[in-house]
Amino acid sequence: MSYLHEGRLQETEELQKLEMEKKQAEVICFNQCFGNKKELIRQFVEVAQLNPNVSKPVFHASISFDLADSGKLSTQDKIDIAQELAKEFDFANKQYVVITHVDTDHEHMHIVANRIGLEGPTANDSNSYRRVAEYCRRMEQAYKLTKVLSPNKFLKPEQRLAQSQRVDQRKERLKEHLFKAVKQCKNVKEVKHFMEQKGYKVELGRGIAFIDQQHVRFKGSQVGFSLANIEKKIRQEQTQRQVQHMQARSQARDQRQAPGQEQSKSLADQLREVIAENEQKEQKTYLKREPETHYLQAALKIGGGLLAELLQQMPEEKPETPSRKKKKKLGQGQSYHMSR
Repeated sequence: MSYLHEGRLQETEELQKLEMEKKQAEVICFNQCFGNKKELIRQFVEVAQLNPNVSKPVFHASISFDLADSGKLSTQDKIDIAQELAKEFDFANKQYVVITHVDTDHEHMHIVANRIGLEGPTANDSNSYRRVAEYCRRMEQAYKLTKVLSPNKFLKPEQRLAQSQRVDQRKERLKEHLFKAVKQCKNVKEVKHFMEQKGYKVELGRGIAFIDQQHVRFKGSQVGFSLANIEKKIRQEQTQRQVQHMQARSQARDQRQAPGQEQSKSLADQLREVIAENEQKEQKTYLKREPETHYLQAALKIGGGLLAELLQQMPEEKPETPSRKKKKKLGQGQSYHMSR
């Protein structure tokens, strides 16, 4: 009761006031009880003492709604949903209160009930996970709420969703924020600052991780945004923006062109011309720096011409026949004997 009315216990009175302002706790429903926090606690304790053998007389449930359903439910709708839960767990005729909080992005409410009543048996809270799961699915259908990730093992076979169809809204929100950050930011530091403004704590080292307001931690790689992927996506976005800027300039130039005037060259042709001009400039600079290269080029031209004339003047060699080879061998033998 203290937490639901005042938030977590703080070290000083000033911090406690800030915590209460953050929670903005509001009791929207009393059932067989009334008053402030202290009065409610006294009433619950007095009734619970009627059955001291029950070690856990308190039932507590927190019901959270999807972000997509923000503002969709009225206060009376929330009261009706809480009363349905009271029927499900058999404490409709016992003490309970319904309290709403606004300290998180999604709307949520708390239901605290006394399992022991003035008369009748103690409320049964066995198999509470399965019963709450079935109850939540019914409320989603009755009030046309967003169907969220649910514990499949507690559902009937016909109600279960395939693994591929299950959606983790927490991860989807993180991915959506990261996608916007990559679109807008120029480097990883700006991405970190962007995500911190969205309420995340960012751990940046060799990798990157994000902690949301409910203290749930995700590695970047778990949502497809590892540190390497973020850097890669930022580079791709910057390249795409540069290309779009060049295309826009080219289109604007084409629109300013007078009718009948020769069409301007494409971006690719312009790049080729720039490369060719740069090559010519480099060649001219080299020739200025090395004047002897002119003489070398002239010598190569003259030498090439002389070589061509010599090749034309050389007699054509006749192909060797078997008889020609025999004569050649005989001539080599005679010369050998003569030299001896």
